[in-house]
Amino acid sequence: MPIDIRALRYFVETARLRSFTQAASSLFVTQSTISKMVKQLEDEVGQPLLIREGKTVRLTDVGKVVYDRGQEALGVVHRLTLEVADLSSLGRGQLTVGVPPMVNLFFSPAVSAFRRRYPNLQLNLSEHGGKIVEQQVAHGELEVGATVLPGDSGLNLETRQFAKYPIWAVGPHRAAWASGRTVTLAALRDEPLVMLTDEFSLTRMLRQAFTDARFEPHVVAQSGHWDFLASMAAAGLGTTFLPEPLLSRLESRDKLAVARLTEPTVDWALAHIWSPGRYLSHAARAWLEVCEEVMG
Repeated sequence: MPIDIRALRYFVETARLRSFTQAASSLFVTQSTISKMVKQLEDEVGQPLLIREGKTVRLTDVGKVVYDRGQEALGVVHRLTLEVADLSSLGRGQLTVGVPPMVNLFFSPAVSAFRRRYPNLQLNLSEHGGKIVEQQVAHGELEVGATVLPGDSGLNLETRQFAKYPIWAVGPHRAAWASGRTVTLAALRDEPLVMLTDEFSLTRMLRQAFTDARFEPHVVAQSGHWDFLASMAAAGLGTTFLPEPLLSRLESRDKLAVARLTEPTVDWALAHIWSPGRYLSHAARAWLEVCEEVMG
């Protein structure tokens, strides 16, 4: 049964994002192209792979198998292309690095240094949540990426931590905790909270902290954009949580109270990731070296 690699790639991205619209945006093609290629793959397989549910999709049983094996196949194709291309020097080529949206803010100095040192290498940053980046690296779709620790231990990825920051509570001045420089998790038991969506590692860490403290947080809104969370907090909707470096980027700082989260302390640790034992191109190794020099 011949399988079109491009159709497989479009299907995997659609299944990963659970959306034709988001897959089209990620792959820079039209939604009709995505739909056509997924239908082509379903015709080749002979069975439906996706179940449409409004604006989202979910995998059929056959779709789950094709998705898992498709990731492996795309990883093999990517590595084959990579190793053949890497027979040449660093004088040309390209490298794609997976970076979670909140983490990309910290890579500007490294990107600038890499571009100066290797001007003929095309560097692309692929923005997905840390969980997706980890899966892409584990399956060989990406050579290197970045994530928030702790990552998925079941993926057996090599990690190199390059930064660690405390988490701060950010909210309106009228919040009950707003008078101090620190705030305990227990003090937020009855506070309305605005948080990042559950795809973010920070939210997963905080939810685990709430569970350990034996109470359910009062979450009134969630967003995938930290600056929008800060705006909602400034508008009085509730308290949010941000890593320390983002405090200096708050546009409405005068309208906000901030306090470092304690008891427990929750840290935002960032790390580079790659798959141990798998071939790393000259470009990927060069990227890690530059990041080590610039970011420590």
